[in-house]
Amino acid sequence: MAGKKLTCLDCAQVNRVPEERLMDAKCGTCGAKLISTKAVAVDFATLQKAAKNDELPLVVDFWAPWCGPCKMMGPEFSTGQAADVLAGKARLVKLNTEDEPKAGQVYGIRGIPTMIRFDGGKEKKRQSGAMRAGEIVGWVG
Repeated sequence: MAGKKLTCLDCAQVNRVPEERLMDAKCGTCGAKLISTKAVAVDFATLQKAAKNDELPLVVDFWAPWCGPCKMMGPEFSTGQAADVLAGKARLVKLNTEDEPKAGQVYGIRGIPTMIRFDGGKEKKRQSGAMRAGEIVGWVG
């Protein structure tokens, strides 16, 4: 069956979705939307599964609530600016490094905010420092 594999960011179930239904797709297990026009907060286990399995680029914002540049970049990344433009082309997720310190260790996060783009289970790009929505969209490609 043709289509793209996407991990549900709510229940971590892997789904296969026909490309023509990407924007409307829902998880076969829990019914959550698979493509969002906002960045979705994930935990470490879900991030690892999605980074490994997803067939759309996965862009992760590693952040913390006490970080000034993270607070500045947060709306640019997640609330309809970059996420809206990239919907269907990439999935944007946020991981709180304070709640999930193991993620910072595993992915070698030395400063925040840091964005990592995963394609086909591999890290393809990394960028540290706050960016505006247009810069995020250009960086994702």
